[in-house]
Amino acid sequence: MAGLVNPDDGNEIEEANKAVDADELYTMHYRILCKDGSWKHVEDRGRMIINEKGEKEYWSFISDMDQLTALEKANKAKTEFLFNMSHDIRTPMNAIMGYSQLMRKELTDPKLLDYQNKIDASASMLLSIINHVLDMSRIDSGKVKIAEDYACVPDIPANIANVFGEEARKKDITLEYRVDVKHEHILCDATKLNEIYINIVSNAVKYTPAGGKISASIEEVPCDREGCAYYRTTITDTGIGMSKDFLPLLFDSFSRERNSTVSGIEGTGLGMSIVKKLVDLLEGTIEVESEPGKGSKFTVTLPHKIVDESYAVKSKAVSSKNRQDVLKGRHFLMAEDNELNAEIAMAILGEKGVSVDWAHNGAECVEMLRNNPAGTYDLILMDIQMPVMNGYEATRNIRLMEDTDKSDIPVFAMTANAFEEDRKNAVEAGMNGHIAKPISIEKVVEEILPVFHR
Repeated sequence: MAGLVNPDDGNEIEEANKAVDADELYTMHYRILCKDGSWKHVEDRGRMIINEKGEKEYWSFISDMDQLTALEKANKAKTEFLFNMSHDIRTPMNAIMGYSQLMRKELTDPKLLDYQNKIDASASMLLSIINHVLDMSRIDSGKVKIAEDYACVPDIPANIANVFGEEARKKDITLEYRVDVKHEHILCDATKLNEIYINIVSNAVKYTPAGGKISASIEEVPCDREGCAYYRTTITDTGIGMSKDFLPLLFDSFSRERNSTVSGIEGTGLGMSIVKKLVDLLEGTIEVESEPGKGSKFTVTLPHKIVDESYAVKSKAVSSKNRQDVLKGRHFLMAEDNELNAEIAMAILGEKGVSVDWAHNGAECVEMLRNNPAGTYDLILMDIQMPVMNGYEATRNIRLMEDTDKSDIPVFAMTANAFEEDRKNAVEAGMNGHIAKPISIEKVVEEILPVFHR
């Protein structure tokens, strides 16, 4: 074997022999001679063992580092493409959804209001498809991290019911839920939890005909983990169900038993694949029972850390404030290079009593803050991808200002860069939070509320 190793890498073999003699695992990196006369970079991990017959056996695991490097480059290129795609798609989507929101307030003609509702519905569907594709990419690349947020268990199904309540009523579908738990207060990744249940209930509403019923229940079951409990959520519907042959394919990406041409129901075929990956990520299980014409039953079991009620105190105190008045009379500075996005943001914020000064890039934003008296602005909304100076650089410059009344001003990213990595980068740059486009006043209030109620 030594004869196949590049002579310049011979010292690697000497070190490996020492490890073998000491009965230790070794790791080598060298170039190995291929049949075509070329050299390939490899990583070699191995050791000497004693097999069942008492004989010495040499085990070696060799990885093709050239191929691994190529894969890493390809994954990096894919990630960069998705980051750019996310930004480039969300920017016009922000304009479409923003102007649609503003237009609604001016319409009185029922026919035009109906058209506007359909624009909203189609835009939401398109955004959902974009989010599903990006979610799959993040999960597959291992970029998704688990967060820990406080949640009250009975609130989980109540929130889901609120999301789909109106749609269920329009279809004459009964939507009900039940909670039977000993420990109501938990720590969990609330965002991922909601995504799991919203995907399941969304399908139930889609595929359940008029007059049908959807039921959800959460119960606590014994858990062998200290400080944790298992919560089993069962969601049943009286919908069209699925065939026995399709069930094994349910969690495959882009898998649909009936396409939209046949069923008339839109979808990506990614929702259930995302559900399965998220359940696995949260160390839970999911089971499905279904029969054509009789409906489906999904059972999701997840472990959650148990906490006491004190975790809820701060959240309840904040939510008891008048959320609609939190923005009234505020003066914001906004850095945004896109004129349409700036116009939409100023119009939406203006309706809540916020006055906004507009900076066209990060450098202009820094200068406007520096040249105005301290206290002029209550908060900065910062785009990320801008000419002259991007949002991260601008925020770092602000945090270095000598006047602490200016350097400590709350700064929130308001950007079409919507990945978890973007949120992390915003925090590392010194920002207080991250608001993903397309924006809504509810998103803005939810994110900045803690700053004004500290």
